[in-house]
Amino acid sequence: RVQLVESGGGSVQAGGSLRLSCAYSGYTYTTSYWGWFRRAPGKERETVATIRDDGARTFYADSVKGRFTISRDNAKNTLYLQMNSLKPEDTGIYVCATGCIYSSDVCDYWGQGTQVTVSS
Repeated sequence: RVQLVESGGGSVQAGGSLRLSCAYSGYTYTTSYWGWFRRAPGKERETVATIRDDGARTFYADSVKGRFTISRDNAKNTLYLQMNSLKPEDTGIYVCATGCIYSSDVCDYWGQGTQVTVSS
């Protein structure tokens, strides 16, 4: 059974940085995407960034390109999202998932999420 646990969220001022982590266990996929998704207040869930299992392909939402970086450390069984130059519109609940399809939010396994709040 795949389990995903996010951490690293918090409150930060605009222009600041945060690094989200997603520790996973029970993973058995060999060809799939991992992703970070967010749900902002009053908005639908959106795909923030995804990375292919082999790390060879990534996707970023236009709104985060050049500011966020997704990565995965297989030795630590952890997925990361480095977020720089944060903006108030980045506020939301960030959730990691696996068993995803490229940029789609159709995924097999989801974490519980971690709150990110960016103040102006």
